[in-house]
Formats: sequence, C-alpha cells, structure tokens
Amino acid sequence: MNYHVRLKNKYAEEVIPALKEKFGYKNVMEVPRLTKICINQGVGAAVSDKKLIDNAIGEITQITGQKAVSTLSRKAISNFKLREKMPIGVKVTLRNERMYEFLDRLVAVALPRVRDFKGIPAKGFDGRGNYTLGVTEQIIFPEINIDKVNKINGMHITFVTTARNDEEAKALLAELGLPFKSSKN
Repeated sequence: MNYHVRLKNKYAEEVIPALKEKFGYKNVMEVPRLTKICINQGVGAAVSDKKLIDNAIGEITQITGQKAVSTLSRKAISNFKLREKMPIGVKVTLRNERMYEFLDRLVAVALPRVRDFKGIPAKGFDGRGNYTLGVTEQIIFPEINIDKVNKINGMHITFVTTARNDEEAKALLAELGLPFKSSKN
C-alpha cells in the first residue's frame, strides 16, 4: 500500500516554489520547513484529582495518534498544594508524517468547529520563526467523544520551523493552510 501524506506532498510541490519565488531563495535547502509540532496541556486541577492526568493523556493520545507523557512540577508551591515532581500536565511532540497528519486535521476539521471562528491570531510568533496557538477546548477535535469528557481543557500547539524570522514562518504556515486573521480585523 502506497500511502502519501497530503500536506507533505503539498509542501514539496506547491509551498517550496511559492516561498522560493516570494523570498528569492536560490537553494531548496534555504526554504523554511516545519520540523515539529509540540502539543501541551496544563492540568492544574490534577493536584487534587489524579485521574485528570490519565484522562488528559488519553485525550491527547487520541487527538495526535501518538502516546502522550505527563509533565512533572519542578518545585513545590505550598499555596497551590503542589509538591515537587507531581504530574501537572501532558505533552507530546509530533514529527514527520504524524506532524503533517495532525496539521491537516487541525486546519481542515478542528479549527472550523470553533465557535465564531474568524481566523487564528498572528501575534503568537516568538521572533525566531516559531508559532504558538492556544486552543480553548479539546472538544473541537472529532476524535474526542463529548459524552466522555470530564473537564474541558485548553492546550497550546507550537509549530517549530527552520525559518529565520517571523515573516518567513508566517508565509510558510499560511502556505500550509493555517487561516490567519486578516490585518483588516
């Protein structure tokens, strides 16, 4: 069975020539590319209820198709009843085919399910060509059964690119299909 990821093919056939033309790259290796997507979810209520971490791991694993791991607290904070090395979040890093599959599902299925969606904000760039998007609820993903959700949690999705600046990274992500808000809004 020959299976090809749609966005990976689009990157090779459409995005590279468009970015070469726009920024005047002479070599294909100069063209920025997406290296990984990191998804993390903070579960602050897990201090009192340990099952929330297991639920979050299950949900992120369903969404991404890759096993998620829990993140541990670095230091103890008595006001929050938090001890050192307690599980307080979930993370997963996607690369290669799984990364393109997730990006395709995010753009084509999940983001259009957000209520009153007018595009994603363009202010999430870090100055080094990486972009972070905040999603307020995990139920926008079709893999999640809304009847089995105990608590609605948001998550951060970070797109790590080889772009040298934010302008190149935004052009790359826009070519890959991320719907940025227009500057008129």
